[in-house]
Order: sequence, then C-alpha cells, then structure tokens
Amino acid sequence: MNAIQRLLIAIINVYSMVIFLRAIISWFRVDPYSEWYRWMMKLTEPALAPIRRILPSAAGLDFSPFILLIALDFLKRIIWGIF
Repeated sequence: MNAIQRLLIAIINVYSMVIFLRAIISWFRVDPYSEWYRWMMKLTEPALAPIRRILPSAAGLDFSPFILLIALDFLKRIIWGIF
C-alpha cells in the first residue's frame, strides 16, 4: 500500500468518525448555533443530503449515516484492493 492509499484511508476513517459522532449527537439536544455543531453540519450534510432524498426516514429514524458509513467502508475496501 503506497502513501496515497494510506492517506485516503486515513481521511475516510476520520470522516467516518465525524459521521458516527453526528449520528450519536443527533439523539441529544444540542445548541444548533454552537461553532463545532455548525462545522460538523457543513462537513457532513453534503454527503448525507443526497442519501436522504433517495431514502427518506422511516418511523422518524434517519438511516442516511448508516448507509454512508457502509459506502465509506466499501470505498476503503476498493482502495485497499480487496475488491
């Protein structure tokens, strides 16, 4: 695995952690005007919004973070050369 592959996988890992953190935080009441929350929304919403348009929430649950995490894992496997 070369340096570019390792860098891409590291970026995907960090982004996956941010997506996971956003999913966990969504269960709690958070100040929507806080700087870190707005930063997290700006970072994750461009990837989650298209998934939400295709797959609307079911029974009030948003499955878009779960779908995005699966897609990111699939992308990591492609970069690793497993597929």
